[in-house]
Amino acid sequence: MQASRQPSENNLEVPAAEPLVKVTRGGITESRHRGHIVAVEPDGSIAAYLGAPETVTYLRSSAKPHQAIPLVASGAADRYGFTEEEIALACASHSGEPIHTKVAASMLRKIGLEPEALKCGVHEPFSLEETRRLRERGEQPNVLQNNCSGKHAGMLALALRLGAPTETYDEPTHPVQLAIGKTVSQFSGIALEDIAVGTDGCGVPVFGITVKAMALMYARLVATPADFDQQTRNACRRIVAAMTSYPQLIGGSSDRLDTEIMRAAPGRLVSKVGAEGVYTVGVLPCRRLAARLGARAQD
Repeated sequence: MQASRQPSENNLEVPAAEPLVKVTRGGITESRHRGHIVAVEPDGSIAAYLGAPETVTYLRSSAKPHQAIPLVASGAADRYGFTEEEIALACASHSGEPIHTKVAASMLRKIGLEPEALKCGVHEPFSLEETRRLRERGEQPNVLQNNCSGKHAGMLALALRLGAPTETYDEPTHPVQLAIGKTVSQFSGIALEDIAVGTDGCGVPVFGITVKAMALMYARLVATPADFDQQTRNACRRIVAAMTSYPQLIGGSSDRLDTEIMRAAPGRLVSKVGAEGVYTVGVLPCRRLAARLGARAQD
């Protein structure tokens, strides 16, 4: 997996986006937002779409549930006694509240590493309330408050399980990232050599695929194909259960889209946002929808 593989804007036509949102102020249209939306069934067939489903962009944080699949499927989560809450945090872009940092710290204790082992960096918590508290106390944010600390703790656990060095777990050629790349390829249906690879904001590889492929990944997350190995299928069930059981760990206590969406439809969908207008959701069966779908939007 080479980090240099990136789509060239000079060689690609910009896909036509559809109008999605119009914002008005008084009698004036202040802004319009265009994008691409697609709903895909687990067999890859498109149920509905707007815009261009073949648009290529980066998954960003929408990849997190799939980045956690090798952690569970490899047996690493069981080896270190990770709870359902800790599996949920491995899939999270959390707000950096105490409910999140406590779980991240527990994951590190179980694998015998200190917070300094995390390579996600430091930023102010997404929680405005927690950021206000830090400023009032004159304190600096810490690495556990990084929204990706759970994901990185999970990657460290996988590195230990694989007998690979923890110091370089973020590098594209590391066994952890190779395992994740293989998972993205399996769930998206795109050959690994055809996936664009860049560097995410937290320093690990990020994957560029089509909007349709992103939706397919989520359809297969909630309805894993029967020909996938049993460990992967079991991992998907555990990840979906963890995310739907603890939506506050995926986002935050309040004002986080993923959390509010999953709270509004408990046990019926998994929701995960990414940067730059990426939004992915996997819809489980319900009375009005017999099939399971993956949906992807990008504006």
